[in-house]
Amino acid sequence: MTQKSARKILVTSALPYANGSIHLGHLVEYIQTDIWVRFQKMQGHTVHYVCADDTHGTPIMLRAEKEGITPEALIERVQKEHYADFSDFLVEFDNYYSTNSEENRELSSNIYKVLKANSKIAVKTIEQYFDPVKEMFLPDRFIKGECPKCHAKDQYGDSCEVCGSTYSPTELINPYSAVSGAAPVRKETEHYFFKLSECGDFLKEWTRSGTLQPEAANKMSEWFESGLSDWDISRDAPYFGFEIPDAPGKYFYVWLDAPIGYMASFKNLCSKIGLDFDEYWKKDSTTELYHFIGKDILYFHALFWPSTLEYSGHRKPTKIFAHGFLTVNGEKMSKSRGTFITARSYLEHVKNPEYLRYYYAAKLNGSMEDIDLNLEDFVARVNSDLVGKYINIASRTAGFIAKRFDNKLQMSATQPSAVTEIKNAAKLVSEYYVARDYSRALREIMRLADLANADVAAAAPWVQAKQTGDAAQQGLHLDCSSALEMFRLLTLYLKPILPTLASNVEKFLNIGPLSWENVSDSLTTGHQIQSYEHLVTRLDPKWIDAMTEANKENLLATASPATQNSPVVATLPEAEYISIDDFTKVDLRIAKIVNAEHVEGAEKLLKLTLDIGEENPRQVFAGIKSAYDPATLVGRLTVMVANLAPRKMKFGMSEGMVLAASDERGGPFILSPDEGSQPGMRVK
Repeated sequence: MTQKSARKILVTSALPYANGSIHLGHLVEYIQTDIWVRFQKMQGHTVHYVCADDTHGTPIMLRAEKEGITPEALIERVQKEHYADFSDFLVEFDNYYSTNSEENRELSSNIYKVLKANSKIAVKTIEQYFDPVKEMFLPDRFIKGECPKCHAKDQYGDSCEVCGSTYSPTELINPYSAVSGAAPVRKETEHYFFKLSECGDFLKEWTRSGTLQPEAANKMSEWFESGLSDWDISRDAPYFGFEIPDAPGKYFYVWLDAPIGYMASFKNLCSKIGLDFDEYWKKDSTTELYHFIGKDILYFHALFWPSTLEYSGHRKPTKIFAHGFLTVNGEKMSKSRGTFITARSYLEHVKNPEYLRYYYAAKLNGSMEDIDLNLEDFVARVNSDLVGKYINIASRTAGFIAKRFDNKLQMSATQPSAVTEIKNAAKLVSEYYVARDYSRALREIMRLADLANADVAAAAPWVQAKQTGDAAQQGLHLDCSSALEMFRLLTLYLKPILPTLASNVEKFLNIGPLSWENVSDSLTTGHQIQSYEHLVTRLDPKWIDAMTEANKENLLATASPATQNSPVVATLPEAEYISIDDFTKVDLRIAKIVNAEHVEGAEKLLKLTLDIGEENPRQVFAGIKSAYDPATLVGRLTVMVANLAPRKMKFGMSEGMVLAASDERGGPFILSPDEGSQPGMRVK
């Protein structure tokens, strides 16, 4: 196989926001990026894969305030959690950093100064909403109200999730502060703007240059038709972020310094291993830069980001690869169904991350289409493909090599046709990996696995082993050795997806780490392998059931997705009207918390004893441990669903449910009734 000349490639994934746990929706992006990076490294290219936690903004500030810690302490803790989750899913970053770094502060400031010198920054006095209770200007995402275009309720201040319109927060109908609930007031303030409106000609050409997928480029055209507005890149104090040079009390909006975080993480890597930062980021760089992102942040990466780079004297991305969202069992991830699953919860119950890596790969085709994690199909696909087809080749033949031939191979002088066909597929499989069409790559690899299994079945080594004579034993030796050569080739093709399993196979076959050039190699006569040990356990459906049930039990405490720039699935249910009769079926009562205590062995639950005016108090398990010290809850009034059917849980019987609120800004926050409310009162 002819090796292409080595390339220098820098790869990034979107920066996860430091305000929530990594969940299975996030992993769609990081797994597919890691597969592509591993494949490119197997090709012999120099590849650096960098990422970082996105750490700035109002949500971080408010969550830290709520927890009584500094933002720095919060983001340090969350970064460790995120990195552990990624590592356990075998996502192998060359550098995982933080946007709250000196490298990022310096780069952001310098880029801003160049943009300003190039007349791309304007200062305007604007009217912005101000929360009179919290005494702070409200970012767009912290103002909610009725969409001025389609009149959908509870929409954010910058865009409508129902009709997709974008608008100014001051256009919202009946706005309210998402922080305090108060009606915001309008107040004038000076803000700094990047003149995106002057970048239209550049962007129209750039977005049609082949850098974007066709469907992404078409989406950009829609935004051009509606006109580009100047981009507000500043926020007023109080704000957790970088202060704008020569502008006291003004801070860079998180979306200004977040993508610069790609550069900062790489610069940190450069200082660690001696790379030339400018070689990768100068305007005339001959290296390659690839961004993997969710389609929900395409606007920022395909308009703001390239414009920032172009007019600050830096190179632009070689390609931007946008992907779709994750659904589970055909629907948005659901806490009530137990399908809003964190990375850690998966690992606790299913354990093997390569099952999910394989299944995601089997669904990904390089487009912006959403993919579905069908849990029943997940079990069937893993067991059928990985165990029933791939591992089956070695498990049916390796034992004979150990028992009859002292673990030494005997290769045929003429390469069997099945081996030749599998070797010849390397170019096609490679093309699929390059295009990120992993689903087609796996279909081809599993076709080859079927071919190998058919070859083993035709040879029937279990029959040959019962026969006597040198010819039969020679045939057994050759056929089993040939099967292991096919197993080696299939392992090579699967290695970007299943790196740990491939490493275990390399040890079993007693060979060095497989790279793509090893396709042309072969196992040789006399080569000694290790004794075969079981490589993959079948995926038990009970593990999936336990995982979904555990997430149902921890309903209220399941972490919300970070929505600022992470590949996430929206989890708010679609609006469905109910009648007043439907509402009155729910018996909501004022409840007094007479006792609250930790539950031994439960990570997220508190046991509450609630007085709702009945002869005996109710016992309720609530997933609010992350937000409350039990001692602070005793004596408080809250609201509970009194007519919810009792449910036997692992830790005892739960006789109702307390109401709590949560979303990407934090939570859960239990509801508290106004003064005068008494235990047992009906909420109507």
